[in-house]
Amino acid sequence: MNEVNLPYIPESITVHLGPPGSDAQNVTVSFVDYIKNVASSEIYPTWPENALRANIIAQITFALNRIFTEYYPSRGYDFDITNSTAIDQSFIYGRDIFENISTLVDELFATYIRREGSVEPIFALYCNGTTVTCDGMSQWGSVELANQGYTPFEILRYYFGDDIVLVRNAPVMGASRSYPGRVLRRGSAGNDVQFIQTRLNRISKNYPAIPKIKSVDGIYTDDTVNAVSEFQRIFSLPVTGAVDRSTWYAILRIYGGVKSLSDLDSEGIPIEDVTNLFSRELSVGAAGVGVRELQYFLRFVSLFDPAVYPVDIDGIFGEKTRQSVMSFQREYGLPETGTVNTATWEKLYNTYQSLMESLPPEYFSATTAPYPGYVIRIGSTGADVSRIQEYLNRISDTYTQIPKLNVDGVFGASTQAAVLAYQNLFDLEPTGLVGFNTYQSIANTYRTLVEGSEASGGQFTGTSG
Repeated sequence: MNEVNLPYIPESITVHLGPPGSDAQNVTVSFVDYIKNVASSEIYPTWPENALRANIIAQITFALNRIFTEYYPSRGYDFDITNSTAIDQSFIYGRDIFENISTLVDELFATYIRREGSVEPIFALYCNGTTVTCDGMSQWGSVELANQGYTPFEILRYYFGDDIVLVRNAPVMGASRSYPGRVLRRGSAGNDVQFIQTRLNRISKNYPAIPKIKSVDGIYTDDTVNAVSEFQRIFSLPVTGAVDRSTWYAILRIYGGVKSLSDLDSEGIPIEDVTNLFSRELSVGAAGVGVRELQYFLRFVSLFDPAVYPVDIDGIFGEKTRQSVMSFQREYGLPETGTVNTATWEKLYNTYQSLMESLPPEYFSATTAPYPGYVIRIGSTGADVSRIQEYLNRISDTYTQIPKLNVDGVFGASTQAAVLAYQNLFDLEPTGLVGFNTYQSIANTYRTLVEGSEASGGQFTGTSG
């Protein structure tokens, strides 16, 4: 896995000066100034310092929960939070700030609360505890606890539970929305696709009419089209099978709802839900499985398009790989940068798939078929699964630790067990998934056993690794 999209502290926040549906003004202020204003409006500067610290951390966390879950943008609004105390925090535009509160916020503004096992800032609900009570923190109660000697963290644990964790020194970044700014559709690939696949699969637990996406691999195939289409039908959106801005934010809104992200008893977002499969860019100096996969696709395309330079599959992004990428970009009308961004990856993957679909059946029966371009896993079905089952059965004649399989085109528990046995035997990461490395290894082992180390008839052999 590559990058992780953990919460961050935004440089600024946009506040609606009224209830959500009102025509009140929006103001954008720095996040630090926003918290100073909220703290000066919500709590008394004369309170014990430990109570002030606990309250400020809760206020930071509340605001970050709204921002991280895109609570208001997912409902069609162009702001991050309101100043309505019925649903959000008090913010009095232009008010004076207390000096000691300003000093504490400068120290604490990059600190927030999360729960063990989850990454999102919790919905840190609080109320004054006298005229208004709630399930979260009592502000006046925090004063009593501070007077009894409780530390800020102990006060927060008292109200929010023993499983909370304080995140300190979170990074500060420019605020951004999650929508990628482009419509995702069949053939799209990348982390934005994976983001939607993960959320649709969770939503399908509550709305079982939405079919499960079998491979959450960041590639927009028919499974994703079908899941998106059913989601759109259920929630009265135009049924296009593509994810535009309105569908993107509807998915975020329903995902937040089924996981109760705006409640204290939130289901939480595990780290795997915010971990990207793909590096955002590949360029000179990169190395690893992602580079090997890139080189594989480039080499395959070069067999059919002589304008694309062939490249060795060694997993290292060097000058030859850069030249190959540039030749592909030049041939297919992309900016000739030598760096693989989302647009280049999508064009390369779609070109690869188009070539695969145009090849006659005998091409695939010569020795071994090329990597299909996606991760094969539990729930996958079809010819690609049958092919893996056939390869593993032939390999098991020699390596008897690998169990025999029924060649039925269904990737179930028995096929997963055979894949795991193969991975353990050949020193591959034992995931039970057939990704690029595992597919190549199985195909190469099968080819070696059937015909020796050389593939017949000019068949594309990929890599011997």
